[in-house]
Amino acid sequence: MKLSISNLEQLSGVSIHTIRIWERRYHALEPQRSSGGTRFYTDQDLKRLLNIVSLQQAGVKISQACSLSAEEMDELLAQDLKTSISSDANHEFYISQLLKAGVEYDEPSFTTLLDRCINDCGMLDSYKEVIFPLMQRLGLMWRLDHICPAHEHFISAIVRQKLMSAINSIPIANQKETTWLLFLPEDEGHDIPLLFANFILRSHGVKVVYLGERVPMDSIVDAQNTIHAENLLFFMVRQRPIKEAADYLAELARTFTGSNIYLAGNGKLIGELQLPANVTWFSSISSLTQILNGENG
Repeated sequence: MKLSISNLEQLSGVSIHTIRIWERRYHALEPQRSSGGTRFYTDQDLKRLLNIVSLQQAGVKISQACSLSAEEMDELLAQDLKTSISSDANHEFYISQLLKAGVEYDEPSFTTLLDRCINDCGMLDSYKEVIFPLMQRLGLMWRLDHICPAHEHFISAIVRQKLMSAINSIPIANQKETTWLLFLPEDEGHDIPLLFANFILRSHGVKVVYLGERVPMDSIVDAQNTIHAENLLFFMVRQRPIKEAADYLAELARTFTGSNIYLAGNGKLIGELQLPANVTWFSSISSLTQILNGENG
């Protein structure tokens, strides 16, 4: 796939200016040129850039990170893959077997295993200890070329179906008066964490208005003008430039001054942001459940 430098910025969170500096100073990437002379990048360039960012965030000097060969980066990623193995044998069994069924596109086996996991562990622990680590491992495997994007789409689709089924099984009668508005920004399409938050909130008897993925700001405003939700919850999952994320948060904070705004997702990104006064970071699932348990009390 051919990618522009703007595509790289959007997918990696590294600004165009920084990408060009890394290319010029450290030869981080070597873009190709089309027959018309236009520079473009490939999936391999994107993976290399993501790896460089990860190494930099781990404390490796940018000059050293950029100097590593693809083989050396793969060795480091392989180490990360090993550390993703769960210390709990039961959880690791489910992760590894679900992964095996997923890469074989074996829907019956995958579904049976996931149902068994949910029955054994409950939806909350299944998500925290199996589903979420599974999705993280898929990302690492993609960067090592061990899987293709179709595997992730296949697995995500089944997980999404299970979450929706669990949500639909929760009665909506006798909901509390407190309302939560859930959405993803216009450039976010990873809705599985948001669906899980929907499940948790509804399990606590909370009224949820779920807008889903890729919601424009004016649509959020329109919904809020009607429902007047006390709480807004959204996720920033993909990496993006810090300024872009900060500007979006600032706009939300100005627009919804009378509501509590909760943010979850990419901890490395969120940890670098200066959050507005009415924005709170949910760094873990327990942060959400603690608030809900406090409301129940």
